[in-house]
Amino acid sequence: MRPVIRGLCRYESLLDGSLDLHDIAEMNDALDVMDTNSHLAHEAARSKA
Repeated sequence: MRPVIRGLCRYESLLDGSLDLHDIAEMNDALDVMDTNSHLAHEAARSKA
């Protein structure tokens, strides 16, 4: 549900088959990278303060 919650797709797209598991996996991978980068940037900024 992360792609839906984060606004990358609509829930209806999951229900009607517009997106398949590969699409969802790709979006989840991208969200993982974004979350990791955000966390690392926050930690780097915090360590410099």
